Amino acid sequence: MSEICWMSATELINAFKKKKLSPVEVTKYLLARIEKINPKLNAFVTLVPELALASALESEKRYQKGKAGMLDGIPVAIKDNTFTKGIKTTDGSKLFESYIPDKDAVLVGRLKDAGAGILGKTNLPEFGLLGITDNVLFGKTVNPWNTSRTSGGSSGGSAAAVAAGLCPIAQGNDGGGSIRIPSSLCGLYGLKPTFGRVPYYPHFPGWETLNHEGPIARTVEDAALMLDVMAGPSPYDQTTLPQYPGKFLQDMKGDIKGLRIAFSSDLGGGFPVDNEVLEITRKAAFAFADLGCQVEEVKPGWINMETAFITIELAETLTANEGDPEKYKSVAFPPYLPFMEVAAVFTCRDVIRAQYQRYTLCEQAARFFEKYDLLLTPTTAVAAFEAGEMGPLGPAKIADKDGSPSAWVSFTYPFNFTGQPAASIPCGFNSEGLPVGLQIVGRRFEEALVLRASAAFEKAHPWRQHTPPI
Repeated sequence: MSEICWMSATELINAFKKKKLSPVEVTKYLLARIEKINPKLNAFVTLVPELALASALESEKRYQKGKAGMLDGIPVAIKDNTFTKGIKTTDGSKLFESYIPDKDAVLVGRLKDAGAGILGKTNLPEFGLLGITDNVLFGKTVNPWNTSRTSGGSSGGSAAAVAAGLCPIAQGNDGGGSIRIPSSLCGLYGLKPTFGRVPYYPHFPGWETLNHEGPIARTVEDAALMLDVMAGPSPYDQTTLPQYPGKFLQDMKGDIKGLRIAFSSDLGGGFPVDNEVLEITRKAAFAFADLGCQVEEVKPGWINMETAFITIELAETLTANEGDPEKYKSVAFPPYLPFMEVAAVFTCRDVIRAQYQRYTLCEQAARFFEKYDLLLTPTTAVAAFEAGEMGPLGPAKIADKDGSPSAWVSFTYPFNFTGQPAASIPCGFNSEGLPVGLQIVGRRFEEALVLRASAAFEKAHPWRQHTPPI
């Protein structure tokens, strides 16, 4: 762990304070590594080395004066659908291939104010619609553990960058699993906070009621630190929550003895799961018993939200781009076109029906969490599949069972509807050496408990000694 590329943000900050490393030295090192490694991955699509180095120099001055911020000198990657003032932001679409925002997203401003330096923007599928990362503008992003496999999505560029040691932390967003899916496939810790914990403003139209902004990191501690910086209300986003009363970095500490934990292999919906993934995640879930928790396997039997998710996702995307539909058809990522045709026949009743189903799911989840403190599931039903495919094995077949095209992400999108905090934590590798993630879900507003459980598991079952062959 002595190499700069594998140091955590927390370790780098300690090294800066002790003058063992400098922000400029680290930034130069990572920029050189990006130049060497990124062509193999396509994680970064826009780099801003001059801005990154200028920020690092200012951080050095603040350390010298004893006035460093919480993330001072830490290089960070920003997903390419998140507004960055003066830096191209494309949303993975040719519609916005030259768009340069005139203001930062609130979370970007907060990262800058804390002293973080932006290295550049990371790849995503067009409009963030898929669980893979590919688009007409930049092409596909691959997985550092096996470059023939997908990095996941939609924050696949951010996850690939962190997993490959191109940066210690990255920002992602999650409308149906887009932080947790690539974190699982790339062997990282990714946290979707409670809906509204981090402001979502300004932004491209879409994902209004499902999107959550959050951190992707190699350690739980780094994710908590990043969340402390990004979280908090904004008058520009009416869905943001009041200020969290504590500090996630402090509240993640402590034991978890006595917690009531449920593990579900399919949420009671009969979703197929790869046999190896199921075995690895079940073993990880029951390892919480060794940490003093009560663990029980359950089948919640919640309402299936797949149709509702697709309805809202596609209806919002189509509406956001209805100004010039013929132009969009000529530049769109080709696999999107059939979905756009489906979305065009949705009615207002379809959308409202999806919201009614959301109320049912929220009620079911609230009742479930009266009995249990945490719910554990596989993050994804499969490990990373071939890059360029829309899903595992082309036809949606998992563990020799037929499933829908989105069956492999059936564990993630329910919690975008409920707004609960949910994390993906590395819990092992399959026989091909590919990472497997365990999802940890908590009650609304209880990110600290999710972080504490994650940190306890990380301590008992560390994963940072494993680095990808890239």
